[in-house]
Amino acid sequence: MKKLIAGAAFAVAASSSFASPAGCGLGTAVVFPEANEWYEHVMAATTNGTSGNQTFGMTSGTLGCEEANGPLKLARVFMDQNMEQLAVDSARGQGESLEALTTLIGVEQADKVEFSKTLQSNFDSIFVSTDASSEQAYSAMVEAMAANEKLAKYLG
Repeated sequence: MKKLIAGAAFAVAASSSFASPAGCGLGTAVVFPEANEWYEHVMAATTNGTSGNQTFGMTSGTLGCEEANGPLKLARVFMDQNMEQLAVDSARGQGESLEALTTLIGVEQADKVEFSKTLQSNFDSIFVSTDASSEQAYSAMVEAMAANEKLAKYLG
């Protein structure tokens, strides 16, 4: 199952690309949305790099960074399709669906225990109720990861 998930992740990641040579961010989406000349792309890239909004765009899937949200986008889809089993595994702090989610996000082996503990300790805020949507769970998981020094690096 892990190989199948990893294969799907690579296939989606390979088909994704940035819409602009300047990458995504405020400079591409707002300041120079119609950039055609080389200097406009340079200015857009400079704005993207200096304004520090690419991390926000990649995490939230905005500012033209929708395609760059690869691993997290896959995690969102995975959570939508595996909410019940993921909740069970998160409560236990281990299990196949939790392991698959760490693989999709790209959590390194050294951080997998921290990831599992974070989901377990934040279980009540991630899996609020049986009626909670996967979008709510995903957002709460991203917040928990952002608050964790070791896991924040996986958010982009």
